[in-house]
Amino acid sequence: MAEKQIAILREQLAKLDEKKFDLDAWKTHTLIFLERIFGKDNSKIKLIQELHYDYSSWSLRDTAAAGKTKDKDPVKMRAREILEATIIELETLGLPDEEKEQQKVWELLQDELTGKQVKEIDALVKSDDKEKAKKIGEILENLEKENLSLLIAKILLS
Repeated sequence: MAEKQIAILREQLAKLDEKKFDLDAWKTHTLIFLERIFGKDNSKIKLIQELHYDYSSWSLRDTAAAGKTKDKDPVKMRAREILEATIIELETLGLPDEEKEQQKVWELLQDELTGKQVKEIDALVKSDDKEKAKKIGEILENLEKENLSLLIAKILLS
């Protein structure tokens, strides 16, 4: 599923607790990872980009008055919440494009194969059969060469 992506985001979470934390460097790394996982237009990217320390005198006064200390850093807390929500999303729903890509492949298969062939392939994909790749290949071998070539071309272009 999304184990590698989750591991990377957990590393970014751990970096929030480092003594020599650099927000700008952390944001850069996190943005690179999130863009790779979700694409450039995802709302999580905007949330990370908006993280910043407000050094105005009013902000400093309000922080001191509220008794906020380093362990309750509002920027780090917000960053942590964003990453934790992202990790939960990946654990629960998986990678965003994974389902769409699989759906496109199934639509292309349905266009080029008979209903019976699609049902057989679907059953094999869902089965625990150790030779399912070979059996799917045998079903696809029954296609005319032109149809198989067209199917492969459509998959590559989708």
